[in-house]
Amino acid sequence: MASHRHCCKINRRMLLGGSAAAAAVASLTPARSASAAPALTQEWRDALTPDEIVAEMLAGNKRFTAGERRPRDFLAEQEATAKGQFPAAIALSCVDSRAPIEVICNLGIGATFNARVAGNIANDDILGSMEFACALAGAKLVVVMGHTACGAVKGAIDKAELGNLTGLLDKIRPAVEATDYDGDKSSGNPDYVDAVARTNVGLTVKQIRERSLVLHGLEQRSAIKIVGAMYDLNTGKISLLA
Repeated sequence: MASHRHCCKINRRMLLGGSAAAAAVASLTPARSASAAPALTQEWRDALTPDEIVAEMLAGNKRFTAGERRPRDFLAEQEATAKGQFPAAIALSCVDSRAPIEVICNLGIGATFNARVAGNIANDDILGSMEFACALAGAKLVVVMGHTACGAVKGAIDKAELGNLTGLLDKIRPAVEATDYDGDKSSGNPDYVDAVARTNVGLTVKQIRERSLVLHGLEQRSAIKIVGAMYDLNTGKISLLA
């Protein structure tokens, strides 16, 4: 236990005072060694602030886009997390097969909770899952991540109808109506689709704060942070949204 606390202090000092290269070896992706488990421990996770977790996820994405991903021992991570998990974040993202957040942020098993639904919308079940992740399990970051060329957004623009998908797309329609855009407002215009996707992320972040008193309260106390982000399918880069 003492060695884990020592590793935690070292990793935090590196993140707070070091360069981007130093941050890349921080706690969300701890290196495997004789004195450190190959997955997040409670000590490592609890020593981080929400802003530091954001920085680490972006550093992992930078490694991903540079082709410098840290090798992972997934079997060792599975074994290390079998009896307990201490994720640092929960991510709400789209079901799109090209945007798995663990891969594009170079994360491992046990680093983040995941909620995925077409169009990265928030419903009561997802809000409850976020409350579990943050209030009960100790996650410190909520990330809503949209992506470019989103098929669900295109469907909402087109007012597509198909079984249960119809109701899901209706939840994205407010973003279509709220997007201020000069030009071709059709699903055939990639720039417009991406503009609506960004609006949709912003509205979802707003809804999380408004519809979950639990999460809003945690954020007000600076115990967690709720952020929006966009993933570019062409470049592989994640950008935070203001």
